[in-house]
Amino acid sequence: MYIDIFGKKRQKVGLHIHTNLSDGKKTPAEVAEVYKAAGYDAIAVTDHWHYYRSGEIGGLRVISGIEYDIGGKATENGVYHIVGLFAKNDPDVKKGEDGVQTVIDKIHKAGGLAVLAHPAWSLNTPEMIMKLRDVDATEIYNSVSAVGQSFRPDSSLLIDMVAAQGRDYPLLATDDTHYCNGIDNCIAYIMVESDSTDPEKIKEAIINRRFYATQGPEIHLSRDGDKFRVDCSPVSSIYFASNTAWCPRTAKGEKITSAEYTPVPSDNFVRAFVVDENGRTAWSNIIPLR
Repeated sequence: MYIDIFGKKRQKVGLHIHTNLSDGKKTPAEVAEVYKAAGYDAIAVTDHWHYYRSGEIGGLRVISGIEYDIGGKATENGVYHIVGLFAKNDPDVKKGEDGVQTVIDKIHKAGGLAVLAHPAWSLNTPEMIMKLRDVDATEIYNSVSAVGQSFRPDSSLLIDMVAAQGRDYPLLATDDTHYCNGIDNCIAYIMVESDSTDPEKIKEAIINRRFYATQGPEIHLSRDGDKFRVDCSPVSSIYFASNTAWCPRTAKGEKITSAEYTPVPSDNFVRAFVVDENGRTAWSNIIPLR
């Protein structure tokens, strides 16, 4: 557990991790040992087509998870990867039979959340994303996508494009760990406002957006009337993002810890991200304006 700059309790959580139960290189016990040593409070084991129940591994809280890869490899034909989190039982998806919407629906029926994984890696278009119903969250950053995969780890552009059309999701940063050898593990995670690692409390916090996504820095985006404010750990850059193509909304300096932004009339959402002196990023959730 961690205490943020406002004195609130936070849990460090990794929500997309593979083991040798599918295409990962290490056992669940080995993965849990690595993440526990890195100060994580909870992880989700999300092997492809292999449901892992909530529990503990080596004293580390484990959130139930599974990943469904749908559509093969040719992105022009429509590739979706859907991560199921917090399901109370195996969603029982039929490989080769159930389409992406059925997968989402079955995850919900099992009591879980359906996450659209690495939409940039999958080359999901805004049109592909908009046709999905009841997606609970998406990944704004996916670490393994930066190392020998598609080299498209950051999905900010797609997220902004669909948010401009009125569709915004809770934004997760994940590792999508496969190798667990230092290049794709313990890099990106969420910091959840919660006094416990109980899966139901973590789930509730994600639904209600009481978390931020990060590679290290702390970020908090708030709104007070017609102004937005970022409070953060010391960073070198603070950025406000929206659907508006151009307007001044960047603060730069040494060890800056706050910035404000007044939306322009064309804005219909605002989010923020910060970058520290080591190049590590943290992302807020979106706050809609309309």
